[in-house]
Amino acid sequence: MHLRVGWLQNGPMRTVHTPEDPPASGMYALLTAAVAPRPIAWVSTVSADGHPNLAPYSFFTVACTDPAILAVTSVGRKDTYRNVVDTGEFVVNIGTESLMEVINATSAPVGPEVDEFAAFGLTAEPSDVVAAPRVAEAPIAFECVRHDVIDLGTSAMLLGRVVSVSIVDEVLAPDGLPDFGALLPPSRLGRHQWGYAPRTRDLPRPTR
Repeated sequence: MHLRVGWLQNGPMRTVHTPEDPPASGMYALLTAAVAPRPIAWVSTVSADGHPNLAPYSFFTVACTDPAILAVTSVGRKDTYRNVVDTGEFVVNIGTESLMEVINATSAPVGPEVDEFAAFGLTAEPSDVVAAPRVAEAPIAFECVRHDVIDLGTSAMLLGRVVSVSIVDEVLAPDGLPDFGALLPPSRLGRHQWGYAPRTRDLPRPTR
């Protein structure tokens, strides 16, 4: 079997950085420009005293499938982090390209008393299981209860066990799963760059 390779051994010179010798822009900038595209978890929570909060996180992935656990990393201890620690609940909303600008707007550094739903014209829809509302405009919402919170230096990983999933019928394919072409989720890249949903191709995994 012949496979295409990216760089040959005698290819371009490489610039080498270490955590002790990062690029001038820092390791955060390097990591986010290199580890891309990254899916966006649009996380809704409610504080212990009842204030809704909504913010996007691009350090986001599936941590486990059985039980279903999602992982969201907060760089710094932000409102989302405090609300998850205090209440043990959150919702991961999956947005679309059409929501890109408002998703970005909800990343504004505002105080914990600010309701991003109201501030940016979004609809806080009651969730089925958890107290935190979901974003009605987002076609997919994963309701989560806290499985664990792992402190990692200046960041913290929020692990949420999925207890309910709601999906708008319009983004479902005939097999009952979300259709990527209908969902069109945006992504985060480096610097101030966002990504549109890319082209896709079917490429089955090898069986041996």
